[in-house]
Amino acid sequence: MINIRKLEAELWESADLLRAGSKLTSNQYCMPVLGLIFLRYAYSRFRMVEAEILKNRPSRGGRVMPVEASDFAAKSALFLPKEAQYDYLLNLPDDIASARLVNRDGQTMTSLGEVVNNAMALIEEQSDQLTGVLPKSYTDFSDELLSELLRIFNNSALDEVGGDIIGRIYEYFLNKFAKNIASDDGVFFTPKSLVKMIVNIIEPQSGILLDPACGSGGMFIQSGDFVNQSGMNANSAMTFYGQEKVEYNAQLCLMNMAVHGLTGVIKSGDEANSFYHDAHNLDGCCDYVMANPPFNVDKVKAESCESAKRLPFGMSSVNKNKEVGNGNYLWISYFYSYLNEKGRAGFVMASSATDSQGKDKDIRQKLVETGHVDVMISVGNNFFYTKSLPCSLWFFDKNKNEAIKDKVLFIDARNYYTVVDRTLNEWSEWQLKNLNAIVWLYRGETEKYTALLNEYRTILGNGNFEDILDQLKDELKDLQKRSKTEVEHAGRGDKKRIQAEYDEMIAGKNEEVTVAKEANWLYEKFGDGEYKNILGLCKVAYTTDVAKNGDKDGISIEEKGWSLTPGAYVGVAPAEDDGVDFEERMTEIHRELLSLQAESNELMETISKNMKEMGL
Repeated sequence: MINIRKLEAELWESADLLRAGSKLTSNQYCMPVLGLIFLRYAYSRFRMVEAEILKNRPSRGGRVMPVEASDFAAKSALFLPKEAQYDYLLNLPDDIASARLVNRDGQTMTSLGEVVNNAMALIEEQSDQLTGVLPKSYTDFSDELLSELLRIFNNSALDEVGGDIIGRIYEYFLNKFAKNIASDDGVFFTPKSLVKMIVNIIEPQSGILLDPACGSGGMFIQSGDFVNQSGMNANSAMTFYGQEKVEYNAQLCLMNMAVHGLTGVIKSGDEANSFYHDAHNLDGCCDYVMANPPFNVDKVKAESCESAKRLPFGMSSVNKNKEVGNGNYLWISYFYSYLNEKGRAGFVMASSATDSQGKDKDIRQKLVETGHVDVMISVGNNFFYTKSLPCSLWFFDKNKNEAIKDKVLFIDARNYYTVVDRTLNEWSEWQLKNLNAIVWLYRGETEKYTALLNEYRTILGNGNFEDILDQLKDELKDLQKRSKTEVEHAGRGDKKRIQAEYDEMIAGKNEEVTVAKEANWLYEKFGDGEYKNILGLCKVAYTTDVAKNGDKDGISIEEKGWSLTPGAYVGVAPAEDDGVDFEERMTEIHRELLSLQAESNELMETISKNMKEMGL
């Protein structure tokens, strides 16, 4: 697992140093730099797919058949001609003119900028959707500057091709380079774990997928991965449509999709402003809608919204200036309206929307009464990359099975996450699976839950999960003690080596402990596979009168004033023992403080001594 933040900081620090030495403005510099990241990322995926193709490659006369563009198309991947491959560009001679290179039009190239422009043009020839999208202004850079940028982005960490890394780095650079572009209220990158949760619960299989606020395309990438992992070809099974008002984002989306071998129709600019335009004429046509729209947008022109339709539950509150003061329920209405008779939607929304009043409450009541609200999940603070606000995930399903037609599953996941660093939280892969498992049980899909338990048992063994967890914790403590002792008693030349060996073993044992914790978390709540309401975590509420359902402990959404806030239903969980021995931990802290105090005293003595020697 790469440290994405460290990677971003290193790439930025190097690239910005060069930017400072050029005469280009941030906006001129931004897209070409992102283009180079795209080239490096595309080359990484190219090599991975090429290795797959060559595994069972036939040979003629003892020579393996060379790979061709059609081989990559069959695997939904982007083919890179030799002159567009990153290593080729990286290893060119300093004096380009002396190499006598010729571009695709047969003209001799005399600068590295021309060679990179040519590489971009060659890639555009491989993908119709990239035509006119990739940057070709590299002759604005000196050869020395461009060569150094190519070297900076030749980072092996970009070989980790899972997820939307280019989108993450893109947003990081965009925020640094051009804050005026990236600082629209409510516009920010969707973290990977939220996107994965949406895709996992929606479970796209085939049909039309729309993201009317598509940004850099994360929903498409994760959906494509989900479909491909199920054994189907995403490009054959799915049709991707996107709308994105910001041109930069749309270009990134097309680049991102191309890298992942996906094709789609993305519209951008004013015609793609989803408040006023159904740019693809998809109202009532979509099998899936996924989005992270900008939150709390104000000054939306009410008359333009009404003429654009897609408001099945009526218009949101309009002020005296004929403007909608908060666009959240416009988005919610649009997402519902786009679905066909069996469609599913999943989207990120400001937490306040689950309980907002006035016209919003009227719209929410009508929405709940359709019976198509499926799952609501509360997400805690610090999930967003550049914002600390909490949010909710909403899910609609127009084709719910009979058993849950009049029910909604509420999950309060605000206290369930993994800390990445001081300002960022996420759901780990196992936590994503566990939350998904609650949804499976609610839907009656116990075979999926059983498969997850079997996955845990394959890793941990067939014993009791709690016992396994206790044993692994003991093994971890033992490793940590042995590490400390052996490093302390090792000779100076061996300390680093022994420490590194133990660090690796401790990291591996920590991973096992984490898996065991998550397995135990799930099993102690739902056993071998029966859904239960868990205080502080999940609760099924009814859309209709509870009495009709014969559930003495049930609750209806109407009773709660049509609120869709999970916390209003699940209650508060009892405090859990975190397993930390308080006395032992306080002793450790006291020891650490004494050590720091001793270091501080020693440092002060050294400073005083130095000052005396200087006659001060």
